[in-house]
Amino acid sequence: MPKTLKQLVQLGQEKAPEASVDDLTYLVSERANLTPSEFKLKQDTEVSSELEKQLQKDFKKLARNVSPQYILGYAWFLGYKIMVQRGVLIPRFETEELVEWALKHLHDGMKILDLGTGSGAIMVALAKEAAKKDIKDLTLYASDISDSALRICEENFLKFALDVTVRKANVLIGLEKFDLIISNPPYIKPEEKNLMDSNVLQNEPEEALFGGEDGLEFYRRFAKQIRKHLTSQGEFFLEFGFSEKDELAKLFATELPDFDIEFKDDLAGKPRMVYGKWQK
Repeated sequence: MPKTLKQLVQLGQEKAPEASVDDLTYLVSERANLTPSEFKLKQDTEVSSELEKQLQKDFKKLARNVSPQYILGYAWFLGYKIMVQRGVLIPRFETEELVEWALKHLHDGMKILDLGTGSGAIMVALAKEAAKKDIKDLTLYASDISDSALRICEENFLKFALDVTVRKANVLIGLEKFDLIISNPPYIKPEEKNLMDSNVLQNEPEEALFGGEDGLEFYRRFAKQIRKHLTSQGEFFLEFGFSEKDELAKLFATELPDFDIEFKDDLAGKPRMVYGKWQK
């Protein structure tokens, strides 16, 4: 007898008892090609045997702590379907706010770098949203230290028909000068591991998550290198851990006294983003 969507979520709870209801609901609704609101309205809808068989396979992976986005092979970011797989960070909702902030500073003819691009989600969203605003003649670059990340981002750029120059780089070493640099770098402290979901720790690349003993290793190196890689009046946008604002403000006050620095909270009211503009 065919199962309903609601029954499939219940089946998922039996097959993957450690999985959260949110993850199960997300997986079932995505496989059924339903938005969250559609899913709520159609929970008593019966599904095909093909969909049930697919979800049975999915629940086995979920029981092994594989993230739903890796099971599906994609994640949503600012409305764009971004291909992801193990070896790249799953893009987060908070990072969408960083992109929206940076968008307000874009203008025609800018040269832009997505530093530590991972899946390329930031660059895809930034470029596509800029096009909607009729911002023209952007020169786009994306860099990462990970070969697997570079392969995946190139596939996403191809999927969205974007002309992006991809470079392998450790922070900014070997890269040229840009008008704007945007990055969601690794910033989690090792002591915060116990606060993280186990499927994040088991699936997502450590080098994209952890930022050294105090979480600020990337930012120290970035601050030392940034002047060689920004044009006059160049700008940067960085995400950071909400507990790191005070230390980051001290670091930038010391290392970047010739930059205007502005911090911004995320929608949850936590310090999350920083903007810098070189006063040269």
